[in-house]
Amino acid sequence: MAEVVIVPDRASAGDLVATEIAALISRRPDAVLGLATGSTPLPVYEALRARLAGIDVSRVRGFALDEYIGIDPAHPESYASVIAREVVEPLGLTPDLIRTPPADDADLATAGERYDQAIRAAGGVDVQILGIGTDGHIGFNEPGSSFASRTRVKTLTRQTRADNARFFDAIDEVPRHCLTQGLGTILEARHLVLLAFGEGKAEAVAGAVEGPVTAMLPGSAIQLHPHVTVVVDEAAASRLRLADYYRDTFASKPEWQGI
Repeated sequence: MAEVVIVPDRASAGDLVATEIAALISRRPDAVLGLATGSTPLPVYEALRARLAGIDVSRVRGFALDEYIGIDPAHPESYASVIAREVVEPLGLTPDLIRTPPADDADLATAGERYDQAIRAAGGVDVQILGIGTDGHIGFNEPGSSFASRTRVKTLTRQTRADNARFFDAIDEVPRHCLTQGLGTILEARHLVLLAFGEGKAEAVAGAVEGPVTAMLPGSAIQLHPHVTVVVDEAAASRLRLADYYRDTFASKPEWQGI
């Protein structure tokens, strides 16, 4: 069972996860982070600015979950640009050590395999930050994705493109394809941290944590992983049947265990 932590708000979630990541980097200066984009992980990246003060981050490595295909890497909404703007520059990470899937590669047929090889060569991801879509997708693994899937080209659903249209001037500008880490790739990370906020994510969170393991809800793949932390606010937790149990469990947990 995933550890579920119910927090008052986004800032509390950011503080909790940032504290864990800062401790990891202190122990292992060349830690490998799995980086998600979108609005969900922003509280973590914002809290890390203070948590990493005085800590050497020059050797920290990172791999982004996904990247749009058919978008200029310099476009402000390419994930390469977003990661640089929201993570690399504010935290003082070394740009050359932070990678996004090579969605502009001339050989897309093998680009995903080469990205997975790069992750393995780095020793694997220590902590993978995840969000979850309203339809239960993680990364850009849309409903129906195989739990054994690797980094590959995917077609985005209409719902995902509509959800992401807020970052563009119009939905027609949202790319239709992406290069995304597969569920099998994601599950190889040593620690998964899934964040979700707001009532709109409540159904997806409940399905991922307490529902059946099914390809129709890709987020349910987290149930197959031995070390998962799900951090949600009250609204996103509103459909969890065992919410009181999760609260009691976390309140009684020894502080030294972290998350």
